Amino acid sequence: MALPKLKVPEYELVVPSTQEKIKYRPFLVREEKILLMAMESDDSQSVSNALSTIVTECTFGSVDGATAPVFDAEYIFLQVRSKSVGETATLSVLCPDDAKTRVDVTIDYSEVGVQMSVDHTNEIQLTDDIKMFMKYPTLHTLGGYDENDETESTLRMMQSCVDEIHFGDDVYKRVDMSDKELSEFFNDMTTEMFGKVQDFFTTMPKLRHILDIKNPKTKKKSEYMLEGLADFFI
Repeated sequence: MALPKLKVPEYELVVPSTQEKIKYRPFLVREEKILLMAMESDDSQSVSNALSTIVTECTFGSVDGATAPVFDAEYIFLQVRSKSVGETATLSVLCPDDAKTRVDVTIDYSEVGVQMSVDHTNEIQLTDDIKMFMKYPTLHTLGGYDENDETESTLRMMQSCVDEIHFGDDVYKRVDMSDKELSEFFNDMTTEMFGKVQDFFTTMPKLRHILDIKNPKTKKKSEYMLEGLADFFI
């Protein structure tokens, strides 16, 4: 006789980039094991793969964790985790006024959202007749980041987010560009041009939440910003 199927609760959330309402569920034991094994491996790409798998599976395939913008994937994972482990968590954060005192702060994951700078755009005007259109990095894009090769890793990440380059009426799509051509294009940029590319990543939507904290030693109140998924588990 077959064992009965366990029912899993379903919830709803709104995908930040599309404002689409989708259903999701908590992660299961098998998915938690995948995540724990990836974290124990201390390999960023393995962790990214595990996170993207959980996002895809727990949204019933409505969101592809491998191709979704990183802020969508991080937000969805945080909501999935809140329904799986607990909707609040206590974090130990460093008080910014003295940079040495730590204080415990409780955060409610339901209050966390994705925020974007008002002047953000994916269109970068490099010269009068050349502009570049960008797409957002994914979990896999950031998973390949190498802290030991920070400069090259950053450049590769930026180049992977190029969607199109327009030169007058000519449109060059990413699929038509070789990695070598794109690398040379970036290396030929002026400091001002490269700064515009950096602005795209600085102002892009991010998982953010501001905590109000008070240093128990100095009694000074400060704001502490959490930004990106890793900050919500410090």
